[in-house]
Amino acid sequence: MNSTSSAPYALAVDDDGLTRMNVFDILEDAGFRTLEAENGDDAIAVLEQHQASIVLLFTDVQMPGTRDGFALAREAHSRWPHISIVVASGRVRPAPNELPDGVRFLSKPFSAETVYDHLRELLPDGRKPDPLKK
Repeated sequence: MNSTSSAPYALAVDDDGLTRMNVFDILEDAGFRTLEAENGDDAIAVLEQHQASIVLLFTDVQMPGTRDGFALAREAHSRWPHISIVVASGRVRPAPNELPDGVRFLSKPFSAETVYDHLRELLPDGRKPDPLKK
């Protein structure tokens, strides 16, 4: 677990606790300090409170509440363009132009290495935690 004060924050959003814990572990192993939310509505509240510290939003698509992962990605991209975004789902895929430019989509299930590869490409060098700079 990485708890150094210089590590960037990531927000993991998934209504399934086991999946969220898995993503949480992957992101912590990648060097992030990780926040979590159970749905898109809770995620917006976390983003509003911590947006200056968060560099990555990693969200599921199908969740309860007023925002699914696609809507969350669009809103977060619009309100906080400095935050990199990964959307993941094992059931649905985004339609053309459903996600903003620069947002990554991952199919579930995914391996930690797949996540790391995407994050290495997605995050600007100044926002990558040390383990992803390799």
